[in-house]
Amino acid sequence: MKAQPGMHEGSPVARYYRADDPEWHWLENRESADVSDFLTAANQQHADWFAPLSPLADTLYHSHLARRELAVKSLETALDHFTFWSETGAEDDYPCWWRYPNGQPEQKSCFFDVRERAAEQPFYDMGDMALSPDEQWLAWTEDTQGDERFTLWLKALPNGTPRQLLSDIGPSVCWAEDQTADGATLLFTRFDDTQRPDSLWRLWVAFAEHAPMQTPTLVLREADPEFWVGVGKTRSKAWLIIESGSKDTTEVLALPADQPETPLVCLHAREPGVEVSIDHRPGVFYRLHNQTGPHFQLDMRAESDNASWQPLIAHRDDATLEGVDAFEWGLILAERSHQDAQVLLRRLELDSHHQTLLDSYIDLPETPCSQLLEDSPHFNARTLHLREESFTRPPSWYALDLDSGVRTLLKQVPVHGNLAPERLVSRRVWATSHDGEQVPVSVVMRADLADQPLPTLLYGYGAYGEALDPWFSIARLELLERGVAFAVAHVRGGGERGEPWYLAGKMAHKENSFHDFLAAREALVAAHISQPEGIVAYGASAGGLLVGTCINRAPEAFCAAVLDVPFLDVLRTMQNPELPLTTAEYTEWGNPEAPDVAERIAGYSPIDNIRSQRYPALWIEGSWFDTRVSYWEPAKFYARVSQAQQEAAPILLHTDMSSGHGGASGRFKAWRDTARQDAFILWALGLAEVSLAESPLTP
Repeated sequence: MKAQPGMHEGSPVARYYRADDPEWHWLENRESADVSDFLTAANQQHADWFAPLSPLADTLYHSHLARRELAVKSLETALDHFTFWSETGAEDDYPCWWRYPNGQPEQKSCFFDVRERAAEQPFYDMGDMALSPDEQWLAWTEDTQGDERFTLWLKALPNGTPRQLLSDIGPSVCWAEDQTADGATLLFTRFDDTQRPDSLWRLWVAFAEHAPMQTPTLVLREADPEFWVGVGKTRSKAWLIIESGSKDTTEVLALPADQPETPLVCLHAREPGVEVSIDHRPGVFYRLHNQTGPHFQLDMRAESDNASWQPLIAHRDDATLEGVDAFEWGLILAERSHQDAQVLLRRLELDSHHQTLLDSYIDLPETPCSQLLEDSPHFNARTLHLREESFTRPPSWYALDLDSGVRTLLKQVPVHGNLAPERLVSRRVWATSHDGEQVPVSVVMRADLADQPLPTLLYGYGAYGEALDPWFSIARLELLERGVAFAVAHVRGGGERGEPWYLAGKMAHKENSFHDFLAAREALVAAHISQPEGIVAYGASAGGLLVGTCINRAPEAFCAAVLDVPFLDVLRTMQNPELPLTTAEYTEWGNPEAPDVAERIAGYSPIDNIRSQRYPALWIEGSWFDTRVSYWEPAKFYARVSQAQQEAAPILLHTDMSSGHGGASGRFKAWRDTARQDAFILWALGLAEVSLAESPLTP
């Protein structure tokens, strides 16, 4: 067969090309031997090309390990009866969980060894762990394939024999508060055929070793294919909160936690376009919602039946209320400034009549940074645990005493090696997009190199309202050490500037995301931060859609791109409601059954806009068991770009045949994967000191 343009004779693309299927749809047949053969061949091609870079990847990997404290101990958390924590050994991928009776640390014991659970599995992911109300029983879920279908297990603590209860359920489990000496109720979700958590179930778990297995009871089934079901428990332990929600609409139901068999109570009926979250203090429910405006307001109502909602915190134009956490003494609100793209934690102390005693913000160590309220299991706690980090500050955990105001450092992630955090500098640049909108771009680099244009890795996501708030990465230090700047484009479609920022980058406004990313690239060059010929783009999952579209439209803007489990075949995926997640995504991308929506999606869907041109070097990763982005999306994109390529730059595909959307499950394998990506990035930026001129991928 004659090779197509841009295909090296003998490459997997040339060998497996079918003239009767030029769009490579045959790759969607998972059962076909040709599919696995094609992916195996592409993996071998990838390995052959990468071989000269393997020593660099090994160096990066071991340097990363040398910077990191490999033996890790979590913070201790005291519950009602026991204090719990996890420890991960220096050579271990997975932790052991420990406990001791409160106040008696000399009686510590390991009650759950995740290493043993994962030892015989090529893939292992812990979905959830839940302690019974008396803290003597552990329920957990685990996925041993990567397809996000979980098995439910139970054991008596500390040394009981694990008992399998159920299979093929969702990851989350929640205990009710109805425990007796004989047993207790667990709640969990199950999937429909499209892997949508469509139903909530309760299971009476008998503690006796040989007690017969009970049949789960259906609590709620959600018929709308765009809605997912989830369950949680208020910190007050009084209510089980059941949410049935789509991307833009929420219905909230509740059950008394100590009476899970009673009828469901509706706290907020669904109303199209209205998102809601609920929390509770004795006698009062709190409702965070966007019913009166897109930036959310906070209401309250009495716990009694038929009470009406009353406003507590009004809607504002300059900030979005993102979360509410209730305590005995009051509330902690997460509030995002639209102007500064910064989250603030707001402390609201209330008296018994719900009158405000104190309204203040918790101080930030720097801006921009990430400040999060860590889990505080005790409803009456007057000491908050905070987690803080930035692009230059490693994660630190503090105890904040609300009465004295004293902050106590509990733990800070140690960083070894000669590139200490204080040798880094972070900047915020504002890019002007096509419509004049100002787009924040965060950059971190070595302080001693900050006065010159640097080779740059530009990261973007821009979907689902997810905010890329500042985060510290030890692995990233390997690139920074070698003179690379790391930049994050906070494009519309994300949540960095609040709800308006998200709404301006979804559905009919999705084009803004692509304009913003390319504008960020130009702003970095104009600010003399980035070398125009030395910028690599990075996008994972929905970020792969962002980067894939941008390299189709402006391939000359980047010397390379990394596409990690990328969402690339948008139109075809959204046209198939039988695929996992598709129906739930209609409110993010649109339903292509409408001709104008199909036309709009087709206008940016990366795989539908490939054309013959000079593409930059591409590193494309997929996963065989990925249920969020099917393995064939990156595989088809690789094949079709290889055909269209009019440049000597390599197009590489690697498919992990033993993992899912999250990639490798063990931390060491995940770090090796990162080291390989970083070696490719350094090569693309001319910093690898390895010549690949004789690459077998050169046309």
